[in-house]
Amino acid sequence: MDYAITPPVVPSLPILGSELRFPVRRVFCIGRNYADHAKEMGAAVEPGRPMFFCKPADAVVTDGADVPYPSATQELHHEVEMVAALGAGGRDLTPAQARAAVFGYAVGLDLTRRDLQAQAKAKGHPWDVAKGFDHSAPVSALRRADEAVIGADTGLRLTVNGELRQHGRLGDMLHDLPAILVALSTLFELKAGDLVFTGTPAGVAALQRGDLFHAELEGVAELRGRIA
Repeated sequence: MDYAITPPVVPSLPILGSELRFPVRRVFCIGRNYADHAKEMGAAVEPGRPMFFCKPADAVVTDGADVPYPSATQELHHEVEMVAALGAGGRDLTPAQARAAVFGYAVGLDLTRRDLQAQAKAKGHPWDVAKGFDHSAPVSALRRADEAVIGADTGLRLTVNGELRQHGRLGDMLHDLPAILVALSTLFELKAGDLVFTGTPAGVAALQRGDLFHAELEGVAELRGRIA
């Protein structure tokens, strides 16, 4: 097929132990999925109502590349999260189908222009520009689901310049991964290649130019990088 312009490169993630790469189709995120984070943000905890938003696929930063400090903000905040990569999809999934759809796991940062988000919230405006900007989704290499041990006690942690900033357990999530995928599949037809960020524990704070970060989904995936 001929195109009027050169088609963009498909964003992709490395896969641990493989030369193959995982093509990224869409990036879904859930908000307020840890009660302690919702409280630190002054938001109500609503366990029965998942809140979703999206980032563009080309916001993904991979392979340890530097993360450019974004424009139009003085408050770039980190949010460390488990990331699930889907190898299958569908609509109105059952929990069993949701679990079977997971190709692999990674750890990532949902970077946020917090000052722009606060301004938008105060005016009742959408806050897409606070979440969906360029380079806003650094993600580690994927570990295949059949090689990963994931449970309620699996730890999620982030250090910045060697200082512990965030630490939580997957069991602290208000909605576990199957529940997230089930809820998402009532809103979208999920597809192979979709990434799902699953929420962040408390401790979000500002990043500065030159900061070194180390994110870890304990025993599963690690992400190291620098804010350029």
